[in-house]
Amino acid sequence: MTATETKQLIRVGHSPDPDDAFMFHALANDHIDTGNYQFTHELVDIETLNQRAFRADLELTAISIHAYAFLHDKYLLCSCGASMGDGYGPMVVAREACGVDDLKSKKIAVPGKLTSAFLGLRMCLGQDFDHVLVPFDEIIPAVQRGEYQGQPIEAGLIIHEGQLTYADSDLQLVLDLGVWWQELTGGLPLPLGANAIRKDLGAEAIQEVQRLLYASIKYGLDNREEALAYAQQYGRDLDSEKADKFVGMYVNDWTLDFGPKGREAVAKFLAMGHEQGILPELIVPEFVEL
Repeated sequence: MTATETKQLIRVGHSPDPDDAFMFHALANDHIDTGNYQFTHELVDIETLNQRAFRADLELTAISIHAYAFLHDKYLLCSCGASMGDGYGPMVVAREACGVDDLKSKKIAVPGKLTSAFLGLRMCLGQDFDHVLVPFDEIIPAVQRGEYQGQPIEAGLIIHEGQLTYADSDLQLVLDLGVWWQELTGGLPLPLGANAIRKDLGAEAIQEVQRLLYASIKYGLDNREEALAYAQQYGRDLDSEKADKFVGMYVNDWTLDFGPKGREAVAKFLAMGHEQGILPELIVPEFVEL
């Protein structure tokens, strides 16, 4: 590339949490050669990213699998960059122990209507439920207080590091959606999030951007201590041990490649959402091949 040539800008959106920070460490800190592409990073909560994806203003963005059902005309799913719950996942917690069926009559704080956690809980309960939208990092305090902005809160649907810290707030686990899904499907992981790339970039750019995303994830996994040190600054209330555990939960072999089983899980998750009348159409997911 000559001095007069400019690099193609790739705006990246991802959550300000340790697993995404770990995944993008190499790209964010210039540890890999990005060639003809210049990456900029915007750290925003996942529900905001889901909403922004309807405007397609980011070339590469983290999105919920739930949101993808409404965005498949604009974005392809990258084969790498997945967040999968392999026997664990978003949780419902409450101040006092109760049964899963009891949740049907409780007001539950949720982190966003397009999150996969919200779709999973609706499918698990088999019905809509009374809920309040609460930023993901304020759900645990809201459940502790029993209210959010004057509205009563009886339980909370937690994502991200709250899955490891809720017990520190004396809250009780009512439901782990990752366990529910694994038992329901005979062992499939729960597909939560993915990196999606805008279709209008064209085949060449799509392949190259995905290659660089894969290289960034691989760099983190190959240089774990370095990437963890960077990622921990985004670990609200996580000590180094819990940050390491959290990253291991959501950046692993599934993240390098959905693989056949991961692709099956995504297809089944979306199909079940349609079967239950939650998603308006049956979506067959499209992946960029590695």
